[in-house]
Amino acid sequence: MKPLLLLIAACLAARAGEPGREPHMGNPIVPGYYADPSLVQFAGTNYLYATLDPWGDKTLGCWESADFKNWTYRILNWPTKDACRSKTSGGAAVWAPSVVRAASGKFFMYVSVHNEVWVGTAEHPLGPWRDANGGQPLVPGNFRPGFHMIDAEGFVDDDGTGWLYWGSGHGWKNGKCWAVRLKPDMVTFDGEVHDVTPPHYFEGPLMVKRGGRYFLMNSTGITIKDNYQVHYAVGASPLGPFTEPTNHAILVTDKARNVISPGHHTVFSKDGRDYILYHRHSIPFDPKFVARQLCVDEVNFTADGRIEVVTPTHTGPPLVRDRLAGRDVLPATATASSTAAPHFAAACALDDNYATRWSPARDAKGAWLQLDLGSARTFSRQELRFEYAWKPHRFALEISDDGAQWRKLADRTEQPVTGSPVVIEQPATARYLRLVFPADIPGSAVSVFEWQVFR
Repeated sequence: MKPLLLLIAACLAARAGEPGREPHMGNPIVPGYYADPSLVQFAGTNYLYATLDPWGDKTLGCWESADFKNWTYRILNWPTKDACRSKTSGGAAVWAPSVVRAASGKFFMYVSVHNEVWVGTAEHPLGPWRDANGGQPLVPGNFRPGFHMIDAEGFVDDDGTGWLYWGSGHGWKNGKCWAVRLKPDMVTFDGEVHDVTPPHYFEGPLMVKRGGRYFLMNSTGITIKDNYQVHYAVGASPLGPFTEPTNHAILVTDKARNVISPGHHTVFSKDGRDYILYHRHSIPFDPKFVARQLCVDEVNFTADGRIEVVTPTHTGPPLVRDRLAGRDVLPATATASSTAAPHFAAACALDDNYATRWSPARDAKGAWLQLDLGSARTFSRQELRFEYAWKPHRFALEISDDGAQWRKLADRTEQPVTGSPVVIEQPATARYLRLVFPADIPGSAVSVFEWQVFR
């Protein structure tokens, strides 16, 4: 069998045994590894904020989309680890954002920096953001000794009143949830802090109001294992008391369907439907590498005050499917210099599925990924989605008519690029395209989720 057919066969064989690796999956909704999502819908555009995985970074991840299918990575000016420092901030990363729009029209972000909560504000979801509390944490790390002051979640009630929920435990146990009413400035506490911890709670609180009822949702279990899941309790006010129904676990691991540890979510509505946006482990599940990805599925709040059990899917709801519909993508086949494993085959960079990717052998030097358009074709645009949108990438893009003689179309070896998608808008005509990485970049640092060539 020819090398091209071998690579395609390897990729297809790997998918056959792993649900979620089929072409054209809607979940995950963005390429790469993110956790703890928050979503804002503003002026017809969607803004998604999330922890950079694994375990956060010096800032947050942010994506923008008009259609919920095609997302562009954006860089925020705040929060950063350097800008959010105090005597109790410690040395961990920036993580777990919550962004809400206040009654004033301003946006507020509550975000964890190590073991404490900071708050920022902006006039637009993309900023510029600024600290809203005089350069001090809103909830310092020693606010309640013995517990984690993290995972703050803002909530704005129908009357415009702001509320804040937060808290976790140590050692993956003894989580606590605190809540407080906020003054109109969305920063100052209005009254005492309340312990509203429901029976099955560890972290990631979320308040959702439907039908006059207050649903306190949260995650429990251990996110680096396979028992992380979403629970909920119901109350008549933002402070409860909250009672768990019999079906309080609504989003859980399904190993048979390759869904591991879904959790730390948000809920949003669009076109009359409710959706849950959450993270779960990348495929294949590896407990030694915390690589979570963002997924969306439908969630149903019933008239009698319950939340139905969510069925996590790989296809996703129609809202996130058919990313390439109406886009003039040229068909191609792929080969590569090497692959790290069968499920990282070259063909995985062409399957319109952010659960799959091409990666060369970890010790490879001068790795390359090549596309064959079948015949000489004219194209105007290319979109590359690398494994990490926030890291710099160095590569050269070459084209050829015969696969033997190559000419350079674009060179990013001296000026690395970041972002996603990385767009190459240089019209040309060729049959073959090749993405070449410098020899000083190890194969372990090279990975491509998707590579599309547009007519």
